[in-house]
Amino acid sequence: MKFGLDTFGDVTADTSYAQVIRNVVEQAVLADRLGVDAFGVGEHHRDDFAISSPEIVLAAIAARTERITVGTAVTVLSSDDPVRVFERFATLDAVSNGRAEIILGRGSFTESFPLFGYDLGDYERLFEEKTELMAELLAEKPVTWSGTVRPPLTGQSVFPKTESGRINTWIGVGGSPESVIRAAGYGLPLCLAIIGGEPARFAPYVDLYHRALKELGQPEQPIAVHCPGFVAATDDEAVDLLWPHARTMLDRIGRERGWPPITRDRFEDDVTEGAWHVGSPETVARKVAATIQALGIQRFDLKYAHGSLPHEHLMTAVELYGSQVIPRVREILAG
Repeated sequence: MKFGLDTFGDVTADTSYAQVIRNVVEQAVLADRLGVDAFGVGEHHRDDFAISSPEIVLAAIAARTERITVGTAVTVLSSDDPVRVFERFATLDAVSNGRAEIILGRGSFTESFPLFGYDLGDYERLFEEKTELMAELLAEKPVTWSGTVRPPLTGQSVFPKTESGRINTWIGVGGSPESVIRAAGYGLPLCLAIIGGEPARFAPYVDLYHRALKELGQPEQPIAVHCPGFVAATDDEAVDLLWPHARTMLDRIGRERGWPPITRDRFEDDVTEGAWHVGSPETVARKVAATIQALGIQRFDLKYAHGSLPHEHLMTAVELYGSQVIPRVREILAG
């Protein structure tokens, strides 16, 4: 069982984009020191998140850490070029001594499409074709490929090659059965983004993935989940600290997508029964263990930064997650 932390580099109150990025590096360094297995940073192209070039941030983290896996949460493959994605991550893999990984996804926001000149009408086709090409590139052999979203390749090699021969690569899925089957078809590990509702309701996707792997003749692969959460000394402190920042973030996204404003009661319901893993170390550990047991997964990643939560609270959350939550989850699972 592996445990990770994820952040999108949420812009905190009265803090510059540059300082947010430097703070993310410090949070990752602390996570490495505490024995957290993986650290992921998201890719966004909007004003409430500071990280638009995750590989550069991850390279800075790799230079100051020793053992933690450094990866994305997620790489928006649809609006990028798979060849350049491979080259950047193969380079990151070199500077990190083999610790790089990729989670490929379509992303939950769409700002990158107009920014880089892509038509949202091609949303499905872009991801499908580029994932197909990325799967070819990951084999690190000469590639012959053709499609409609970029020029073809004919027996071309891409460099640098990795020392291990392959970059660990996952498919990130938000709840689409078609995406689950696509991940199985390429024999890639699955990462489920559980950002709302009871985690156990994702069990059918886990079952579908296992069935698809078997029917398609692919070997078994690990499954990870990515869930929002926050850890503080007590349950009340965790909710009280998180609520105003989470409300601002969720209401902004809600206005963009036509959702009603979130209420405190609704938020606390999702903390108690839904996707949010929030509370004291004991409370969070019990909920993480329950999610792992309900889904039979091999990795749990906590998205610990939300809206304008200050750096000092994020550092405390990382400290408690690494020093208390993870050991307690392992104890519960062993029991």
